[in-house]
Amino acid sequence: MAKTDIEIAQEAQLLPIGQVAAKAGFAEEQLEYYGKTKAKVDIHSLRNLPYRAKLVLVTAINPTPAGEGKTTTCVGLADAMNRTGRRTMLCLREPSLGPVFGIKGGAAGGGYAQVVPMEDINLHFTGDFHAVGAANNLCAAMLDNHIQQGNRLNIDPRRVVWKRCLDMNDRQLRNVIDGLGGVMDGVPRPDGFDITVASEVMAAFCLAIDLVDLKERLGRMVVAYTYDRKPVTVADIRAQGAMAALLKDAIKPNLVQTLENNPAFVHGGPFANIAHGCNSVVATTTALKMSDYVITEAGFGADLGAEKFLDIKCRAMGIVPNAVVVVATVRALKYNGGVARADLAAENLAALEAGLPNLEQHVRNVRDVYGLPCAVAVNVFPSDTEAELNMVEHACGRLGVRVTRSEVWEKGSAGGIELAEEVVRLCDQKSDCHFVYDIDASLEEKLNAIATKVYHADGVNLVGPAQNQLTQLEELGFGKLPICVAKTQYSFSDDQKKLGAPRGFRISVRNLQVAAGAGFVVALTGNIMTMPGLPKVPAAESIDVLEDGRIVGLY
Repeated sequence: MAKTDIEIAQEAQLLPIGQVAAKAGFAEEQLEYYGKTKAKVDIHSLRNLPYRAKLVLVTAINPTPAGEGKTTTCVGLADAMNRTGRRTMLCLREPSLGPVFGIKGGAAGGGYAQVVPMEDINLHFTGDFHAVGAANNLCAAMLDNHIQQGNRLNIDPRRVVWKRCLDMNDRQLRNVIDGLGGVMDGVPRPDGFDITVASEVMAAFCLAIDLVDLKERLGRMVVAYTYDRKPVTVADIRAQGAMAALLKDAIKPNLVQTLENNPAFVHGGPFANIAHGCNSVVATTTALKMSDYVITEAGFGADLGAEKFLDIKCRAMGIVPNAVVVVATVRALKYNGGVARADLAAENLAALEAGLPNLEQHVRNVRDVYGLPCAVAVNVFPSDTEAELNMVEHACGRLGVRVTRSEVWEKGSAGGIELAEEVVRLCDQKSDCHFVYDIDASLEEKLNAIATKVYHADGVNLVGPAQNQLTQLEELGFGKLPICVAKTQYSFSDDQKKLGAPRGFRISVRNLQVAAGAGFVVALTGNIMTMPGLPKVPAAESIDVLEDGRIVGLY
């Protein structure tokens, strides 16, 4: 019987994190230890170092229930780069407790390509998410207290846009009435909760370049509007200093290791459909100063993750990738071609051919829309046939893009050598990276650029209150911000049932919200929610802790 991910992780021989840090070039005095296998790194002492590494983005086709193994491929690629003598660091997001206990059951890679300690990373880790939640909820408490204590700012309680949060899937808290009771119990009003990773605090935290920048971003966040519809910010209620104090340790990136004892930053975790879905700028830029190559990933498919990585995060960093890897699986492509999940193990060349346009469109976007060197990594499963793998390779060959077979889940770094060599080759090529839209374009022009160039839609429809919201945001001076589209991850469209590479559709934007601290405008499409619910059978039902303290059931 094959070992589970957690069994593989628990059998690994971890090095003391100080040794991993020394291997990465960090001095002892730059570390703050969280036990034997985790440490935070003092970024202040590294602020004057130049960037020296080449940056590699790992993205994927649209996710399916079959799984793509993007994080696994990312970890295995970093290990393979180090195995072949390239000084490489890995940068990943921290998993949210909501998906861990809901659907995923863990998000630290898989097989022999994992970051460890796997249980800690998937659960409380170093407490960063708790700090983000505490800062978010302090803001909410101070906002409601301001209204209770005389409302000097003339805040309209009906136009409070700030929600409380917790890092758990809990649909019961999506819509609540709070402030019930007597006069001293607050002002009753409709309210609701977001999951912590959907909080703007998380997005601002992950885009800040340092603590000073973070405090400024926190101060700019809009929490409510006055009776005459003027925005009220965190700075207006004087909460940014205390919120930053709660985050002063959290902003330091977390250093851990892979199963092969290579250094990895796991830091920050905004949702990829609601927010920008990338690890922190602080972690990425620190890694760029301390290595020759940095491997990082962006959430979900390239239409969400890579687009936001480039148009939002790269603008914040002032750095673009040298190369991009698009991860795909034969199984996921057959799913895009109409095969039911239960039948994905059987060879089906017709369905594979029908699903290949999804991969081809992602590749064309990376190469032609963004102008970046691109490779395809096929995450190989035992059920894949030679005919199926050859079909994927021939399809990408017609596009002029090389395909490598990734076997890192089974073989660790040894299964990623070919991919590592291709990445190095791509990084040595010249590229002409450009963004999808001009930052000075109007919000509607930016929306249409993303929809037509990346999703290949016919355009955007502003429905419900979206048109008035767009006009108001432009009038308030938020028109020059980047756009963060919140849509389903399962399709290029805003309808998760439209698989492959659909055509003849329009994107319907139903709501526009400013995230002034994060520095973007969120465009909500479809039925995207900021507080997920648990599935009928949550992954939490399989997670347990044994008498000796070992955790089981994470996978």
